[in-house]
Amino acid sequence: MRQRHLIIFAKPPRIGRAKRRLAADIGATEAIRFYRSTLDATLRRVGRDRRWRTWLFVDKGEARWPRGVSRQRQANGNLGIRMEKALRSMPPGPVVLMGSDIPTAGAADIRAAFRILESQHAVIGPATDGGYWLVGLAHAHAAPDLFENVRWSTEHALADTLRNLPGPRDYGLAPVRGDIDDGAAFDRWQAESDH
Repeated sequence: MRQRHLIIFAKPPRIGRAKRRLAADIGATEAIRFYRSTLDATLRRVGRDRRWRTWLFVDKGEARWPRGVSRQRQANGNLGIRMEKALRSMPPGPVVLMGSDIPTAGAADIRAAFRILESQHAVIGPATDGGYWLVGLAHAHAAPDLFENVRWSTEHALADTLRNLPGPRDYGLAPVRGDIDDGAAFDRWQAESDH
């Protein structure tokens, strides 16, 4: 079996660099505290799993990152260009890319995504806001125009991306998860976490 690869997309957890929309709602210090905690927890939950090799693709800027995780710099361009280049840069084998602001995602979700890629060309993990928190490809040549004309950071991002796939039999859906981009999402997550 070819090596599986997991890419975690991240920004340095610094005020002004990460979670700016969330910071506008809950304050910069709290937003960065949340992001740093979520990123650290994500790397602990999925970053050291031996069933895949984990890659941390970092946006511009430096930060202290954990040992044992391969790091790459994200390409320049919009989110679609950056994800496309990251996905296509991996060695042969299935690759899954996830965000770093999904506090409820875990190793079982990543395993499920790789299982979908055993029979489908692509996998997408819908987010509660109309976007998605995970996307994956069975191989480097699958879904060549996946990110064309996607309206990023809107409730249309998932629908736009699905429209770029050849047909419904070419992809599968991973579990729905909530990414925390604004104060309303943060409040919902906190309320659910308290139960």
